[in-house]
Amino acid sequence: MSEMVTICEVGPRDGLQMAKSVMATEAKCAWIAGLAAAGVREIEVGSFVPAKLIPQMADTGAVVRFARTLPGLTVVALAPNLRGAEAAVDAGAHRISVPVSVSAGHSRANLNRTPDEQVAVVGAIVDWMRTHAPQVELEVACSTAFGCSIDGVVPEDEVVRIAAALAAAGVSQIGLADTVGYANPVQIRSVVRAVRGEIGPALVGLHLHDTMGLGIANALAGLEEGIRDFDSALAGLGGCPFAPGASGNIVTEDLVFMLESMGFVTGIDLDGLIAARALLHAGLPGEAMHGQVARAGIPRTFQRAA
Repeated sequence: MSEMVTICEVGPRDGLQMAKSVMATEAKCAWIAGLAAAGVREIEVGSFVPAKLIPQMADTGAVVRFARTLPGLTVVALAPNLRGAEAAVDAGAHRISVPVSVSAGHSRANLNRTPDEQVAVVGAIVDWMRTHAPQVELEVACSTAFGCSIDGVVPEDEVVRIAAALAAAGVSQIGLADTVGYANPVQIRSVVRAVRGEIGPALVGLHLHDTMGLGIANALAGLEEGIRDFDSALAGLGGCPFAPGASGNIVTEDLVFMLESMGFVTGIDLDGLIAARALLHAGLPGEAMHGQVARAGIPRTFQRAA
């Protein structure tokens, strides 16, 4: 049997939060259903944030409840604070993702807190979930772990320090996010090794953006360092409204093509992803869509991993 790599589709959250228009709830649900039909088993369907800040996420509760009806799907929702975590649990999310920025500038812009203050918020969420929602998973993403468009260079030691503080707070699933897409493969390897050396198997995944065109190369570097969980977005949607210059996520279709071509099993059907692009375009006809596989077509030489 080939080794499994898990892909969490984040387009309905990370992608849509940067869209120029608001995708209708019905269209959003149809798109998520199409992704699930293609074999995507983890989808971050929205975020519990104030609608006045990110109006594209105003319907997240309804979307979570719909996604819960899709068989075999792990429904993920982002929550920046305890109130958001409570709302995610009430809506029925299987997993809550909480962001913690490593760089101070992005943390203030995104969360209006310092990184250490946000670590304390995570600790409060951990304590509350242990009592009120032990069945719900919690993961934390260390944002701007590879650089920041506000603060510039983010020291590797600071990434390790924040990751260690999260592990000490009781977080067992920690990811590293290249929020602005500045990383390179050598940096990916170095930071992954340093963080894993400090927190061990609590480091589980990578969230990568493609601002400098190195997103897939960075995914390969992470793969070679043993990472088996990746976030990506259909058609390369995405970015951060509080990180100037951040572009879209790595393209789900291209990531699946690379992994399956290399012999890793994703469980995701490329033809199904291409079909899901049509649903995305129908719901957001004015949004640019990216991806080499969709542009070139699935080659006749492609074989899914067994």
